[in-house]
Amino acid sequence: MQSFRTETENILKPEVERDILELGQKIYEYKTGELPEDKFKALRLARGVYGQRQLGVQMIRIKLPYGKLLTNQLVRIAEVSDKYSNGNLHLTTRQDVQILYVSLDKTPELWTELEQDEITLREACGNTVRNITASAYAGIDLKEPFDVTPYAKAMFTYLLRNPVNQDLGRKIKIAFSSSEEDSAYAFLNDLGFIPKIKNDKKGFKLLIGGGLGVKPFLAKVAKEFIPVEEIFAYTIAVLRVFDRYGERQKRNKARLKYLIDGIGIEKLLSLIEEELVVVEKTSVKIEEVIEPTLRSVRVAPIINVIDLDDYLTWFKTNVYHQRQEGFYTIQLKITNGNISSKVARKLAKIADYFSSGEFRVTINQGLILKYVRKDSLPYLYEELKKLDLTNSGFDSVADITACPGTDTCNLGISNSTSLAKELETFIETNHKELVFNKDIKIKISGCFNACGQHSIANIGFHGSTIKDENKLVPAVQLLLGGGILGNGGGIISEKVIKLPSKRAVKAVDIILKDYKTNGKQLLFNEYYNSKRNHYFYDLLKGLANEPIQENEYLDWGQKEKFSMNIGVGECAGVTIDLAQTIQYEIDEKIELAKETLVLKRYSDSVYHSYNVFVHSAKLLLLSKGYNYNSQNSVINDTNEMLIRDNVQIKKTFKELVLDIKTELPQKQFAQQYFTDALEVYGVIKGIINQNVIPIEVPELAI
Repeated sequence: MQSFRTETENILKPEVERDILELGQKIYEYKTGELPEDKFKALRLARGVYGQRQLGVQMIRIKLPYGKLLTNQLVRIAEVSDKYSNGNLHLTTRQDVQILYVSLDKTPELWTELEQDEITLREACGNTVRNITASAYAGIDLKEPFDVTPYAKAMFTYLLRNPVNQDLGRKIKIAFSSSEEDSAYAFLNDLGFIPKIKNDKKGFKLLIGGGLGVKPFLAKVAKEFIPVEEIFAYTIAVLRVFDRYGERQKRNKARLKYLIDGIGIEKLLSLIEEELVVVEKTSVKIEEVIEPTLRSVRVAPIINVIDLDDYLTWFKTNVYHQRQEGFYTIQLKITNGNISSKVARKLAKIADYFSSGEFRVTINQGLILKYVRKDSLPYLYEELKKLDLTNSGFDSVADITACPGTDTCNLGISNSTSLAKELETFIETNHKELVFNKDIKIKISGCFNACGQHSIANIGFHGSTIKDENKLVPAVQLLLGGGILGNGGGIISEKVIKLPSKRAVKAVDIILKDYKTNGKQLLFNEYYNSKRNHYFYDLLKGLANEPIQENEYLDWGQKEKFSMNIGVGECAGVTIDLAQTIQYEIDEKIELAKETLVLKRYSDSVYHSYNVFVHSAKLLLLSKGYNYNSQNSVINDTNEMLIRDNVQIKKTFKELVLDIKTELPQKQFAQQYFTDALEVYGVIKGIINQNVIPIEVPELAI
């Protein structure tokens, strides 16, 4: 097996080295035909390797818990992008960094280099718990009850490589907001945490089942208050329920929000409470945050700025006064979240000298630089201006969020990034006073799946098409009125009108002009609600109905006429089970269950054994032509089949499997559960092959 370490590199942690070596081995097995494509796709996605729209190259997603990015990590990512890609770093709305156009064969080597600065790809994509996000201002927020970053980091560490989190029906997203303002969009996540203090005790308001996509759902309240020490066991209980009852075949229905929609919130919460009885109450380490002092941070040279008016605008829109006395945060507006490796290195050097050396990736695809002294701001403004990083209006109407769209995504319909650039330039030129407006958020997605968060935008667009005779015209669907209400509440934006993409800028111009005339004293959503949907439809109907012009057959930033070129998306991995793939899963889970037993990680071993039961049952149902849509249906159908056919096992299949819900994950049960899983697997293999297949139970030194 190929080694990816050099003599000069740091020694990797055993679990990290194993991951990287495994990825390299599986790439080899896939290319030689030994590993089924579906299994390989699921494995590489769970290692942050995602297929692009362009054939033969991969997008690499780097997982940064709560968007924390140290200067040495930023430099490392820049170096890796130069070596393996095109020198661009893409910041995402999930506070990740993506590197594009990477050769599959180079991904283990790339990962090895990232891990030298403790940067992981593990579970950045696929049917897993994705990056744990948090308010970028957590720890410095003037309104926060307490700093949530230690809990976000602990949750990230607790779930990384956790067996419960390796093969879910689809992805799970978790977010921690720093205050009731809910700047992390807790209301749009599968699990959202809003900090509270009750009777001098720290805890969270816990939201569950939110999500965007084609059909957005606002999260429901699971608990008005849950103490901080209980959030980890509760999260595992949620994952166990979702794993067992969540949809497994219909990919577009395989999110937690649809499970709640199907069985109801009360039933879901009841199932979670049942799981909590046996979930291991692990003591999770919460690291203390050590804040810089004024004496520990350098002051930059004192200078006079060249353009005082521009500096003052920048100061008002791009500088945040932290709760820590004497410290300020610089907010960097990054168009489309794209920053070059060259700029990233220079930015890291500035941060090393004149701040705490820590950035945060923001959910509007920007960066913030914390712990800057006030006297340093003029000098840093001039230095950042040299890097073209002083554009005013951070998180304003002129700071537009946009997914990559047709640039790289298989699911992209129309170009979102070029439209975002055009809109930003237009607003900065024609509505310059609105760079101070942080009430209006414009968000653009290249398709209806809402990676650009258009569903909660005050002004949102998603990619679409219009047919003009026999020709397709790139189009956008306009939505209005979405946003945050605070304390776990939100509003989904409403569809207003569809129009050619090239008219989106004019549509925004019409809306903003009308707002300045008729909504002067109102927040944008108050203005929208006072007029309602039909008013805006009538306002824009004439624009939408104008005859198609020749240039409108071209999408923004494109030279060739528009055509639909949608591939298969990989946002959630695969859900198709084939016999060969299932058999591969069984073999893998048996080895993992055995290994974790020896290591005395009993809770992990129990869950691996549970998967041996479930995958064995899938293999049986597949051989008999049965369909299933959840692990729960797999368990029930297999149980009925074995009873009907009078197959002799020590208890019913369902009773054996669901011992996981009644027995604590201790040594004796873990060993017995593993033994039972192996014996049932042997029985099932015998049924499939019409003969007895003895499965040897290994001797375990535990």
